[in-house]
Amino acid sequence: MAADLTNIVKAYDVRGVVPDQWDESLAELFGAAFVEVTSATAIVVGHDMRPSSPGLSAAFARGAAARGVDVTLIGLCSTDQLYYASGSLDLPGAMFTASHNPAQYNGIKLCRAGAAPVGQDTGLGQIRALVETWLDEGAPAVPAGTIPGTVTERDTLAGYAAHLRGLVDVSGIRPLKVVVDAGNGMGGHTVPTVFEGLPLDLVPLYFELDGTFPNHEANPLDPKNIVDLQARVLAEGADLGIAFDGDADRCFVVDERGEGVSPSAITALVAARELARNGGTGTIIHNLITSWSVPEIVREHGGTPVRTRVGHSFIKEEMAKTGAIFGGEHSAHYYFKDFWNADTGMLAALHVLAALGGQDGPLSGLVSSFDRYVGSGEINSTVADQAGRLAAIKAAHATRDGVTLDELDGLTVSADDWWFNLRASNTEPLLRLNVEARDPATLTRIRDEVLSQVRA
Repeated sequence: MAADLTNIVKAYDVRGVVPDQWDESLAELFGAAFVEVTSATAIVVGHDMRPSSPGLSAAFARGAAARGVDVTLIGLCSTDQLYYASGSLDLPGAMFTASHNPAQYNGIKLCRAGAAPVGQDTGLGQIRALVETWLDEGAPAVPAGTIPGTVTERDTLAGYAAHLRGLVDVSGIRPLKVVVDAGNGMGGHTVPTVFEGLPLDLVPLYFELDGTFPNHEANPLDPKNIVDLQARVLAEGADLGIAFDGDADRCFVVDERGEGVSPSAITALVAARELARNGGTGTIIHNLITSWSVPEIVREHGGTPVRTRVGHSFIKEEMAKTGAIFGGEHSAHYYFKDFWNADTGMLAALHVLAALGGQDGPLSGLVSSFDRYVGSGEINSTVADQAGRLAAIKAAHATRDGVTLDELDGLTVSADDWWFNLRASNTEPLLRLNVEARDPATLTRIRDEVLSQVRA
């Protein structure tokens, strides 16, 4: 039977259960295929704190080095630290992580030199096909006379921290008390170095690197995983709380009342700051489930908002195409032109600290002007016939007065005082609903109406 890796090679990365779905022998083949497809002569490799990460990343490095490619191992790092290494060293990179997935999972995020993403259409499909062929037919022998590449170790943490600190002026901020929940993930590795020397009273929560996630899943998008952070912010009387996901490329913010701050409000706040840094002009990317607040605030600050589909490859593609200075997603991924168009939650966190520490009011007051509407958050419904349900809901709204429809990504229906987006999951039999409105009563009405149609 022909090899088929579609179960672990996703749209943007490799991801699956170790060792059931993939192991070190497969990682070695991925290393060889990666250098073949990218024509790399040197690469950089990093990994997170999962128990399987050191072995998998070493195997990948072996596969690459055997084909004459020099490998720089940066060891334990966050995903955005790997992007920093790829950008600053101008090398293709591989990051071993399964982000917020449970402990038995691992994966690889790949990029070309300068942190340019490798997705299904930009090399990942070719890498998968090559590995499948080798599994069926045996990997071709290394050409005679090939001198194996060198494998060297390099510490990039201090350089990463200095680069980020050079992009946000935090020199004048007032003293702040901040609780940081690293979720036993890579934030526990990067935060102490990045925050060093700032006037912060840092209260660390779950900074011990532990890929079995003994305290809670490292996925702050799920409200149950920030409960400890919210309680600690209140107990400490802290100015704010910050939570990172497992590979620390996303950050979530909690205000002094223990209330979660919408990632759309963070997108709008950072967009305003980046526009000010760039002379009040520039393009800002936002995906179509971010709040109406984002494009409004971008325009008010002299910028040009550009709306994209959900997903980092679409954001990065649009950033490269438009020369955008910043991009934000409602999933708390934040992308910066000055960070090779890659996403870094740490840089967004520094912006929040700089904004809060540069004035006297509490965080809740500061973000209120960036959060003008009420949102439902993402609501998932298990649906067997996704296309049929979407078509029925489109038909139900198509004839309504004062309503516009668009299908950039799923179905977006907009009126004067509300909008909703309904889109199918790429990986599960789910429809994902996001609703926003000018007031809570309208939100409840539209949400319940659409959910009753979805689940009919």
